[in-house]
Amino acid sequence: MTSATGPDVATLRRPARVRLGWLLVVLAVLVLVMLASVAFGSRIVGWSDIVAAFGGTDETLNQAAVVKRIPRTVLAALVGAALALSGTVMQGVTRNPLADPGILGVNMGAMLAIAVGMTTVGLVTATQYIWAAIAGAAISALFVYGVGSLGRGGATPLKIALAGAATSAALASLVVAVVLPRGDVAENFQSWQVGGVGGASWDSIVQVLPFLLGGLAICLLSARALNSLALGDELAAGLGERVALVRGIAAFGAVVLCGGATAIAGPIAFVGLIVPHMCRLLVGLDHRWLMPFATLVGAALLTAADVVGRVVNRPDEIAAGIITALIGAPFFIYIVRRQKVREL
Repeated sequence: MTSATGPDVATLRRPARVRLGWLLVVLAVLVLVMLASVAFGSRIVGWSDIVAAFGGTDETLNQAAVVKRIPRTVLAALVGAALALSGTVMQGVTRNPLADPGILGVNMGAMLAIAVGMTTVGLVTATQYIWAAIAGAAISALFVYGVGSLGRGGATPLKIALAGAATSAALASLVVAVVLPRGDVAENFQSWQVGGVGGASWDSIVQVLPFLLGGLAICLLSARALNSLALGDELAAGLGERVALVRGIAAFGAVVLCGGATAIAGPIAFVGLIVPHMCRLLVGLDHRWLMPFATLVGAALLTAADVVGRVVNRPDEIAAGIITALIGAPFFIYIVRRQKVREL
């Protein structure tokens, strides 16, 4: 609940028993959507085949379908968790309720870096994609924050959001200019550009997992410092925080998460915008609780979006990135119309 002047007191503080209750609910939902992900698709698989497939059996078509869906489900959960946590940290670092890897142009920076790498030096492995995506995401994030900091008032939420939107549009045009002349690259790139987890494999998961775990650790270790930043830079400095260093480290963790997720699944937008707002309603503003909750809810959201994309248009699929955009765009408009562009 929120009022016209700010968040309700109940939103700011939640009793531990309420938070633990919601944690159990979120974990249960995550387990259910992951089970749905291996059960539903072009073929609906029964419980006996699911159990047999988890035991290593793939003798029937249903069991083979489950074996193929397991890495897809794991990747959807990992990518959703990474994007949600990245968005949570970006909102905390910039104190901007509109911050999101897609809206701030970070996804597009990663995509441009991969496009340039594919067309110039011939990137082929997932690890190469990941390094290129992280570099592109970092450069884009620095550029957007720098542009948003110009002028009177510094880096206000609205200025950063506008700078991110303009940067995203410009980078999208550059992506087209880089890829279009290369017909040998364009087809594969376009399928990746939509954003989804349909091409998941254990090999790609193994390659991206160290980056996601590293970004996760950096972000979670920054939770207490982000609570101090929420009080304002001057007060945070008075509490002993090295504001610039804390902001830089936390932002780096968010960029690593976003770059890794984008490299392996394409530019999936709005997960990092929606999830932090949902979780603040459940557990309050304390980042020590907010970050783990956002990680779990993000995993459940993207996994559910992938399931919906497979079910609504069987036997064809709708990429998870399209489903999240259909959900996220109205949510973004709602936030703006409710005048929540003030600082967090």
